[in-house]
Amino acid sequence: MSDSGPVSSSSARGLSLFDGVLLTIGSVVGTGIFFTSADMARVLPDATMILLAWLAAGLLTLAGALTYAELGAMLPRAGGLYGFLREAYGPLPAFLYGWTAFLVIMSGGIAAIAVGFGTYLGAFVPWCAAEHEVARLAFGAFTWTLNGAQVAGALAIVVLTGCNVVGLREGTLLQNLLTLVKGGAIVAFVAMAFFVPSTASHAESALDHGTATSWPVAFGACMVLALWAYDGWYGLTFAAGELRDPARSLPRALVVGVLCVIGLYALMNIAYLRALTPAQMAGTTRLGEMAAQALFGDTGSRLLTAAVVVSSFGCLSATILYSSRIYVPMAQEGLFFRALGQVHPRWKTPRNSLLAQSAWAVVLTLSGSYGALTTYVVFAGILFHIAAGAALLVLRRRRPDLLRPYRVHGYPFVPLLFLGASVLLVLSSVTEQPLESLAGVLCVAAGLPAYAFWRRRVAAL
Repeated sequence: MSDSGPVSSSSARGLSLFDGVLLTIGSVVGTGIFFTSADMARVLPDATMILLAWLAAGLLTLAGALTYAELGAMLPRAGGLYGFLREAYGPLPAFLYGWTAFLVIMSGGIAAIAVGFGTYLGAFVPWCAAEHEVARLAFGAFTWTLNGAQVAGALAIVVLTGCNVVGLREGTLLQNLLTLVKGGAIVAFVAMAFFVPSTASHAESALDHGTATSWPVAFGACMVLALWAYDGWYGLTFAAGELRDPARSLPRALVVGVLCVIGLYALMNIAYLRALTPAQMAGTTRLGEMAAQALFGDTGSRLLTAAVVVSSFGCLSATILYSSRIYVPMAQEGLFFRALGQVHPRWKTPRNSLLAQSAWAVVLTLSGSYGALTTYVVFAGILFHIAAGAALLVLRRRRPDLLRPYRVHGYPFVPLLFLGASVLLVLSSVTEQPLESLAGVLCVAAGLPAYAFWRRRVAAL
């Protein structure tokens, strides 16, 4: 059959347990671990508290992974949250999630990761630096500028999309390689950090910085920052339809992957604290490079920057792979462009979904608007996660007949712990960005007329 022939509607189940673990790690570990602790040190400059905040956020993330593990094993189809929301609440909430994911959450996230990759690549290829202006166009009072980081990011999206289009195995092999390289780089950095003398003195405490009376609030703020760095842990659920034996492999891959990320993050922060004091950490925006510079000199700093480039490229690859699966069930149900529900007969990948998502992500990357858009939907995105977590409670009550190959241990406390963490993120978003949170809700609401349009099309068929 030729490549231009008709397409099928079913994907190949080609992902193993090992692939699932690496996809989970790759979906989480991007650039956040290389700068988030500096933000935390500005809020609560205490070494012990910073480590505890990372571990506490990791445990909350693990609670989310356990919750989604039951949902994913029970509903092992493409789409992840889309399927969970549809089964628990019906097609409208599920559509609104898919609509917002395509419009901003996933496509905007891809754009943001891509530009981050280009920015760090600029340290080695000056043309790709964010400071290098490639083009400038004026439209009345509005001026559009294009920099090297945006161009590099757009090219990275195109290359990685091509790899994922031509086959699940090809895309997975590239993803696995990138995850192993960046995981190995982090482990190597930590191991070497213990073979050189510590360059930091931690005699100071939070009391020295006047935060002792408000440390519970500051600790909560640090946990919120760490939770953002753990984002992406749910990515494997979107590709559940391509897992071999998802009833067994999905829960295991999610849990093992999250535990590996917790370990990597904890070790990385211990290495940072051997290199720098919290006060020194708070004074930089490029924590990883500064810590490597303190421990190993200029060469170490350059190598750490290279690790960030690989890490962001790997995270971009994982996000492109899993997020494109959201739109397949939407389209197959007639609630999105039907072409996006097709799976290529030869490559067994959702080619049209991959191409459409990445084309829009490239537009956002080159437009420079991805940052504002993703800020607007942060609040809405968390609300969808709360609804998806609560779906476990709803389905336990409404659909006891559903086959549950895996049941979350510690029910209902583990799901409630995850929901509590999500509420913490909501409160932080509303407090810090009230107008942006409102704009995110309006962005979701804009999907209502789109839903009505596609429902009418379905009814007319």
